[in-house]
Amino acid sequence: MRRDHLLPAPEDTHALGRALAQVMRAGDLVVLVGPLGAGKTALTQGIGAGLGVREPVTSPTFVISRVHRDGRVPLVHVDAYRLGSVADVDDLDLDVTVADSVTVVEWGQGLVERLTDEHLEVRLERRDDDVRTAVLVPHGPSWEARLPA
Repeated sequence: MRRDHLLPAPEDTHALGRALAQVMRAGDLVVLVGPLGAGKTALTQGIGAGLGVREPVTSPTFVISRVHRDGRVPLVHVDAYRLGSVADVDDLDLDVTVADSVTVVEWGQGLVERLTDEHLEVRLERRDDDVRTAVLVPHGPSWEARLPA
């Protein structure tokens, strides 16, 4: 799987999420980095579809965390935008679910990486022409092996 992706349409962002889901397993942490409108929720929707989640995957902005249990692996989708500290993350008890789930955290950079020994960072950007880009940054040998250079 390539590490740099050009995503001209929302369907391309979904497709990248579905492709990522094929190499994901319980215990994976994915940290989504990017500004508003960059495609973080759209990518998570694709991951959910790839994991077989049948219920809608929507932004957890107001509830902070949603758990989708109906896929091949549970999907925990977190929006850390309103969380100000690691202590706020601790209050979510993600450490309890992370080993048995795929955990995707929007706005989580600098707050959640300590939950696992390895994680995948996905840097999303929205260009002036509305095309999105994604750069996959593996942290740890397992992700390095699943996402060859």
